[in-house]
Parts: sequence; C-alpha cells; structure tokens
Amino acid sequence: MIGLPLVYLIAGAMFAAFAVFSATDRSNAKRWGNAAFWGLVAISFLAGDHLGDLGNGFLVLGLALLAGTGRLGVGAPATTAPDERREMARSLGARLFLPALVIPVVTLIGTVVFKAVTIHGAPLVEAKNATLIALALAAVVAAILAQALFRQPAAAPLQEGRRLMDLVGWAALLPQMLAALGAVFAVAGVGKTIGELAAAWTPVDSRFAVVAAYCLGMAGFTILMGNAFAAFPVMTAGIALPLVIHRFGGDPAVVCAIGMLSGFCGTLLTPLAANFNLVPAALLQLKDRYGVIRAQAPTAVLMLVVNVVLMNVLAFRV
Repeated sequence: MIGLPLVYLIAGAMFAAFAVFSATDRSNAKRWGNAAFWGLVAISFLAGDHLGDLGNGFLVLGLALLAGTGRLGVGAPATTAPDERREMARSLGARLFLPALVIPVVTLIGTVVFKAVTIHGAPLVEAKNATLIALALAAVVAAILAQALFRQPAAAPLQEGRRLMDLVGWAALLPQMLAALGAVFAVAGVGKTIGELAAAWTPVDSRFAVVAAYCLGMAGFTILMGNAFAAFPVMTAGIALPLVIHRFGGDPAVVCAIGMLSGFCGTLLTPLAANFNLVPAALLQLKDRYGVIRAQAPTAVLMLVVNVVLMNVLAFRV
C-alpha cells in the first residue's frame, strides 16, 4: 500500500538536493549554513520516523539555532536571465501555464482514482492520504512537463526551487512548526485553561459576550500561533463547546464554521502566518516586508466584526 512515506521521500530528496546545491554555491557567503539547514530538513523527512521524539527535538533545535543566529543567506543559483524568461514567455504563450494547471487536474483525478483502485482486495493507496499523495505525484508530473516544454537543464527545477526557498528562508517552515505546536497545546490542556480564564473574565450570562470572546479569541490565538487550524482545537474546546454550544445551544456547524473564519481574520494580521504574509513579500521582493499585512488589516478587522454579528444571528435560530 502506498502511503505518506512516498510523500516524505519526494520532499526529503528535494530538500537534500537543496542542501547539496547550497554547499556548492560559492556566491553565497553563508552557503554552509544554508546547506546545514536544508540538510536537517531533508533528514526530518527521510529519517524522522527513525530518530524518535528526542532526536527530532534536537533536529528542530538545530534548525532554530541556524535560523536564529543568522546563518542563512541568499545564493545565486544557476538559472535563466530575465531576458531569457521574457523570450520564453513570448514564444510559449498560454502553454506557459500548463505545468501549473496540471497540478490541480492530476490531484483531482488521482484522489478519485486512488480511492477506487484495489489490488487483491487491498487498496492501492491509503484512502485518508489519497489527496496528499496525488498532490505530491502531480508536482512531479508538472516538473517533468515543464522540463519537456521549457527544455532547461535537468537541475533547473531544483535550482529554481532552491532560489525561492533561499528568498523565503526559515519562514517556509513556520506553518508546520506552528501546527505541531497547536497539537501540543491541545494535548497539554491549554484549551481547558483558556475556558477557565474565559469563564472568569467574560460575562457568561451574555450570549453576545461569549460569542465575541470566541471569535476574538480565535483571531487573537491565531495571531499568536500563526495558524487558524492550530488555534481551532484550543479555542473551541475552551470557549465554543462549553459556553457557545452547550450553555446557549448554538448550532455546532455554524459556530465552528464562523469560528474558523474568525481565525482566518487573525491569519491576515500576523507575520507568523508566513506562507500567506511573508512568503509573497519575499518572492515579490517588496521593500516593506510587512506590506501585505498592512494592506489586509482593514479587511481583517471588518470581517471579524461581521463574524461576531453573523454568529449571533445564524447560530441560535429557533
């Protein structure tokens, strides 16, 4: 049965290539820091299951030490010049977008097909991970198609990937780190503690107050965690379930949906949501690193206010 180990193998091989190319990039004064950082990431994917919790913990500390001490730099990968890219875009036209469009198509087809295919009665692919496995394979197919279309050197996809990862740097790993931290918080009972604090500081006899506490708490905790999915189990266990749903009879589906949307409002306001807010600024090489957040802030605040109103109106209809 094909499972997540295949995805880990593909990702690990990619980061290992980044490490090797970084080590050989003499244009980067911090090449050994980059090589060590991406090498550790590669080890986490390729051998994380064998390292154990303690080993993986030391690996994460190594990543934090390299990033925190400024050991990462931006190299100069062997890639095409701007003039070459413009000429390629002119000659290829709309075909330029084919590799990007292949990814969602192959992912969709793979998700449907993988769940239906069996060998001797056993599924070919783990059903719960079919979409993720299909996405990984779609990325490989897109890279092969891009090679055929653009006729670049075999190492071009990896060099371009390294260029983007060097620009983004350590922030590329924040979503995974913060999601893991959210799971740790939930297991540690942080949600229960937050519920006790909410009961102590919020007028629990006021439906509007507990709804506002949940929505604002989702946004606030997401700002701290950088990930609404990490904040959701903590805030829902602490405030939504005992107060909004059980005490006032809120519709769980409506409460959870709007609560998650409130968390996304926090996503728009925090640099910890690096994949949304820092990565675009890095890729576009904006002068203001936090320009994306500043542009999103008015919309986020307005959406959060609207969410509080919507939950009060929609979640308690008789």
